[in-house]
Amino acid sequence: MAIVVQKFGGTSVADAEKIRRAAERVIKAVKNGYQVIVVASARGKQTDKLIADALELNPDPPKREMDQLLSTGEQQTVSLFAMALDALGCDAISFTGSQIRMITDNAYTKARIKSIDAERIHKQLDKGRIVLVAGFQGVDEDGNITTLGRGGSDTTAVALAAALGAEECEIFTDVDGIHAADPRICKGAVKLDQISYDEILEMASLGAGVMHPRAVEFGKKYDVKIHVRSSSREKHGTIITHEVPQMEDIVVSGATIQKDLAKIDLVGVDNKPGNAAKIFASLASAKVVVSDIVQTEVGPEKANVSFIIGISDLSVAKQAVERIKAELNCNTIFVRDDIAEVSVVGVGMRTHYGVAEKMFGALAEANINIDSITTSEIRISCVVDKKQADKALQAVSAAFELDKLPERRAKKD
Repeated sequence: MAIVVQKFGGTSVADAEKIRRAAERVIKAVKNGYQVIVVASARGKQTDKLIADALELNPDPPKREMDQLLSTGEQQTVSLFAMALDALGCDAISFTGSQIRMITDNAYTKARIKSIDAERIHKQLDKGRIVLVAGFQGVDEDGNITTLGRGGSDTTAVALAAALGAEECEIFTDVDGIHAADPRICKGAVKLDQISYDEILEMASLGAGVMHPRAVEFGKKYDVKIHVRSSSREKHGTIITHEVPQMEDIVVSGATIQKDLAKIDLVGVDNKPGNAAKIFASLASAKVVVSDIVQTEVGPEKANVSFIIGISDLSVAKQAVERIKAELNCNTIFVRDDIAEVSVVGVGMRTHYGVAEKMFGALAEANINIDSITTSEIRISCVVDKKQADKALQAVSAAFELDKLPERRAKKD
């Protein structure tokens, strides 16, 4: 019998009535002949409330204890979900991440999955039960509860789909699929019928909130078909799949904005071999995730090094670079915590020219200054002032006509 994994986000299980509706979606899949595994997030704003409670007691709470605390939100949801299914006449059983032996490393608050014990889940499925698994969490080799980072329930769902050989992983959310830009900011942004793993991986890592980046990594690595769709409406959403040739006809598939960022500039570092390695070794030892690294020579003896991090890592990142400032003979450390990053993404960039010109021109016309620019093969990103973030996204979305269906834009290009 084919297996399907269904993941329900926090807004889809925010109250008792929404849990019942979600349970009905699960039952429909069972009636269609599937063995079903459900992954659920914490209800509504519960995680935010738990974080607020923690910060009220301790402005810098230990990360291990934060994981212990935050994992409880998802545990409550799957238990309530199992009760709802039982009331509707279905045999269901819920598990925490540790109960299915979802083993992770010990990087608290952003752990990475190492292995999953699929046997226990298979046994329950073979008994005709619906299996519910608390998302966002696992356990390290020493038995400590860990969490996978915000949005980590997506990762749990796709990892389970990979481990169990599921036919599909359905990500149910409060939107009807993946849009070319955030529809809350760009009202006319169209829904995409399909998008490649590489494109959505870039978009997710650059601030698109529909999918968690590591979930997409799992999907690509293990060839998991991911279907992002509405939890309230019975309609096709967006399929995340391998790249197909016609995708290259579309120059830009989507645009994103990421606001919770900070930028650190190390000005006047000694320009000699090994210094870059020292900088990022210090950051790695502090478990700081770094993106958009730029090093520029400013003379034969000096260089500037800059990088972007999540705002939540700013405190430990500053400590990490301050520790080695003297060793690097660094003149100044400059920090910006008022930035955002606007990006455009598309596999068609590999074969089309003029994308950078159009993006920079759109920002200039909107009177938005660019702090720095980084690129990859399929994306261009610009750091801008956080106050102009929404305006920047609207400008580039209009320039690339992201309010039109991809096939119409492809024909025009």
